[in-house]
Amino acid sequence: MAAAQDGDRRAYERVLAASVSLIRSVARRQGVALDLLDDVVQETLLTLHRVRHTYDPSRSYDAWLAALAARRAIDALRSQGRRGHREVHDERAFDLHPDADDATAAAEREQEARRLREAIASLPPGQREAVEQLGLKERSLAEASAETGRQTGALKVNLHRAMKALRARFHGEP
Repeated sequence: MAAAQDGDRRAYERVLAASVSLIRSVARRQGVALDLLDDVVQETLLTLHRVRHTYDPSRSYDAWLAALAARRAIDALRSQGRRGHREVHDERAFDLHPDADDATAAAEREQEARRLREAIASLPPGQREAVEQLGLKERSLAEASAETGRQTGALKVNLHRAMKALRARFHGEP
C-alpha cells in the first residue's frame, strides 16, 4: 500500500485484488449474508480508494483494511435491518397470489374460462351475439353491425344486458 500511495499503479491494482479476500472474511465474521457480500466488498474498496491517503505505512495494512471492512459491513447490516422493518412478510399473501406458472393456477384459469364459455353460451341469442362480436372478436360497433345486420343501438343494449347477466352469475351482483 505504501508503494500505491507513492503512485505505483500496479502496486495499487495488486493491493486491491489481494484485499478482496480479507474484506469478504471480515464481512462474514460480522454476519453479513452471502447475497450482500459483494456489495460490502465493493463499498469497502470504494472507501479504501477515497481514504487511501490516511493509511500509515508504519502500521499493519490488514488491520487498517479490516477496520474499514467492518464499518462497511455494519453499514450494510443496518441498511438491511431498516429495509426488513419496512417490508411486510405476509404468508397468506403468497397463498392468495400464487405464481403465474403454478399448475393449480393454470387449472383454475382453465376452469374459469370453461365456466365463462358456458355462461356466454347460455345467454339469449342476441346477447350472445353482441358479446361474441364486440367482446370476444373485438369488433367495432360499425363492424359488428355490418356483420350481424343489426343496428348499433341494439348491439349496445344487448351487450349491456349480457354483461349485467354475466356479472350477476359470477359475482352475485344485481
